[in-house]
Amino acid sequence: MDEFLQAAIDEAKQGLAEGGIPIGSVLVIDGKIVARGHNKRVQQGSAVLHAEMDCLENAGRLTAADYQKATLYSTLSPCDMCSGAILLYGIPKVVVGENVTFQGPEAYVQSRGVEVTVVDNQECKQLMRDFIAAKPQLWNEDIGE
Repeated sequence: MDEFLQAAIDEAKQGLAEGGIPIGSVLVIDGKIVARGHNKRVQQGSAVLHAEMDCLENAGRLTAADYQKATLYSTLSPCDMCSGAILLYGIPKVVVGENVTFQGPEAYVQSRGVEVTVVDNQECKQLMRDFIAAKPQLWNEDIGE
Protein backbone atom coordinates (compact mmCIF):
# COMPACT_ATOMS: atom_id res chain seq x y z
CA MET A 1 0.00 0.00 0.00
CA ASP A 2 1.00 3.60 -0.62
CA GLU A 3 2.89 4.95 2.41
CA PHE A 4 1.03 8.25 2.23
CA LEU A 5 -2.40 6.66 2.21
CA GLN A 6 -1.24 4.50 5.12
CA ALA A 7 -0.27 7.66 7.00
CA ALA A 8 -3.77 9.04 6.38
CA ILE A 9 -5.28 5.77 7.64
CA ASP A 10 -3.10 6.04 10.75
CA GLU A 11 -4.53 9.54 11.30
CA ALA A 12 -8.07 8.18 10.88
CA LYS A 13 -7.40 5.51 13.50
CA GLN A 14 -5.99 8.13 15.86
CA GLY A 15 -9.18 10.16 15.47
CA LEU A 16 -11.28 7.10 16.24
CA ALA A 17 -9.17 6.33 19.31
CA GLU A 18 -9.80 9.90 20.53
CA GLY A 19 -13.57 9.35 20.26
CA GLY A 20 -13.89 11.12 16.94
CA ILE A 21 -14.77 10.29 13.36
CA PRO A 22 -12.22 8.02 11.61
CA ILE A 23 -11.15 10.17 8.68
CA GLY A 24 -7.51 11.09 8.12
CA SER A 25 -5.50 13.20 5.73
CA VAL A 26 -1.91 14.04 4.86
CA LEU A 27 -0.40 16.74 2.64
CA VAL A 28 2.59 15.66 0.57
CA ILE A 29 5.05 17.99 -1.17
CA ASP A 30 8.13 16.77 -3.02
CA GLY A 31 7.62 13.22 -1.78
CA LYS A 32 7.47 14.20 1.90
CA ILE A 33 4.59 14.53 4.34
CA VAL A 34 4.48 18.19 5.37
CA ALA A 35 1.29 17.96 7.46
CA ARG A 36 -1.09 15.42 8.95
CA GLY A 37 -4.60 15.76 10.25
CA HIS A 38 -7.74 13.94 11.25
CA ASN A 39 -11.34 14.84 11.86
CA LYS A 40 -11.51 16.68 15.20
CA ARG A 41 -15.06 17.99 15.18
CA VAL A 42 -16.00 15.88 18.22
CA GLN A 43 -12.76 16.26 20.14
CA GLN A 44 -12.59 20.04 19.78
CA GLY A 45 -16.29 20.86 19.41
CA SER A 46 -15.43 22.31 16.01
CA ALA A 47 -17.73 23.09 13.12
CA VAL A 48 -14.96 22.91 10.51
CA LEU A 49 -12.19 20.54 11.55
CA HIS A 50 -12.70 17.80 9.01
CA ALA A 51 -9.54 15.77 8.38
CA GLU A 52 -8.48 17.77 5.33
CA MET A 53 -9.09 21.11 7.08
CA ASP A 54 -7.12 19.95 10.14
CA CYS A 55 -4.30 18.82 7.85
CA LEU A 56 -4.19 22.14 5.98
CA GLU A 57 -4.31 24.01 9.30
CA ASN A 58 -1.41 21.92 10.60
CA ALA A 59 0.59 22.74 7.45
CA GLY A 60 0.55 26.40 8.42
CA ARG A 61 1.06 29.12 5.89
CA LEU A 62 2.41 27.79 2.62
CA THR A 63 3.15 29.61 -0.60
CA ALA A 64 1.09 29.21 -3.75
CA ALA A 65 4.13 27.48 -5.27
CA ASP A 66 4.08 24.93 -2.43
CA TYR A 67 0.39 24.15 -2.91
CA GLN A 68 0.89 23.81 -6.67
CA LYS A 69 3.31 20.91 -6.02
CA ALA A 70 1.16 19.25 -3.36
CA THR A 71 -0.91 16.11 -3.22
CA LEU A 72 -3.61 15.81 -0.57
CA TYR A 73 -4.41 12.30 0.62
CA SER A 74 -7.69 11.62 2.40
CA THR A 75 -9.18 8.37 3.60
CA LEU A 76 -12.62 9.55 2.46
CA SER A 77 -13.86 11.57 -0.51
CA PRO A 78 -13.59 15.27 0.47
CA CYS A 79 -16.89 17.06 1.18
CA ASP A 80 -17.92 20.41 -0.31
CA MET A 81 -16.04 22.41 2.35
CA CYS A 82 -12.80 20.46 2.00
CA SER A 83 -13.07 20.40 -1.79
CA GLY A 84 -13.45 24.18 -1.68
CA ALA A 85 -10.18 24.46 0.24
CA ILE A 86 -8.48 22.21 -2.31
CA LEU A 87 -9.68 24.53 -5.09
CA LEU A 88 -8.92 27.72 -3.14
CA TYR A 89 -5.29 26.78 -2.62
CA GLY A 90 -4.79 25.22 -6.05
CA ILE A 91 -3.84 21.75 -4.85
CA PRO A 92 -3.54 19.84 -8.13
CA LYS A 93 -3.83 16.23 -6.93
CA VAL A 94 -6.07 14.44 -4.46
CA VAL A 95 -5.81 10.76 -3.59
CA VAL A 96 -8.98 9.37 -2.00
CA GLY A 97 -9.00 6.18 0.05
CA GLU A 98 -12.64 5.48 -0.70
CA ASN A 99 -15.81 7.13 -1.97
CA VAL A 100 -18.38 4.38 -1.36
CA THR A 101 -19.58 5.38 2.12
CA PHE A 102 -19.54 9.07 1.13
CA GLN A 103 -18.79 10.88 -2.11
CA GLY A 104 -18.03 14.57 -2.22
CA PRO A 105 -18.14 16.73 -5.38
CA GLU A 106 -15.38 14.81 -7.16
CA ALA A 107 -16.68 15.53 -10.67
CA TYR A 108 -16.79 19.25 -9.94
CA VAL A 109 -13.27 19.24 -8.49
CA GLN A 110 -12.07 17.36 -11.58
CA SER A 111 -13.86 19.85 -13.85
CA ARG A 112 -11.75 22.55 -12.18
CA GLY A 113 -8.54 20.76 -13.17
CA VAL A 114 -7.77 18.70 -10.08
CA GLU A 115 -6.56 15.15 -10.64
CA VAL A 116 -8.63 12.90 -8.36
CA THR A 117 -7.55 9.30 -7.85
CA VAL A 118 -9.86 6.97 -5.93
CA VAL A 119 -7.99 3.99 -4.51
CA ASP A 120 -11.07 2.07 -3.24
CA ASN A 121 -9.17 0.90 -0.14
CA GLN A 122 -10.90 -1.83 1.89
CA GLU A 123 -9.55 -0.65 5.25
CA CYS A 124 -10.86 2.89 4.64
CA LYS A 125 -14.29 1.50 3.73
CA GLN A 126 -14.39 -0.77 6.78
CA LEU A 127 -13.42 2.03 9.17
CA MET A 128 -16.30 4.15 7.89
CA ARG A 129 -18.86 1.32 7.69
CA ASP A 130 -18.13 0.30 11.28
CA PHE A 131 -18.30 3.90 12.49
CA ILE A 132 -21.52 4.74 10.62
CA ALA A 133 -23.17 1.58 11.98
CA ALA A 134 -22.07 2.39 15.54
CA LYS A 135 -22.75 6.15 15.53
CA PRO A 136 -25.12 7.10 12.71
CA GLN A 137 -26.29 10.30 14.42
CA LEU A 138 -22.74 11.59 14.79
CA TRP A 139 -21.95 10.71 11.17
CA ASN A 140 -25.06 12.53 9.92
CA GLU A 141 -24.04 15.59 11.94
CA ASP A 142 -20.60 15.51 10.33
CA ILE A 143 -21.99 15.55 6.79
CA GLY A 144 -24.75 18.05 7.57
CA GLU A 145 -27.75 15.71 7.44
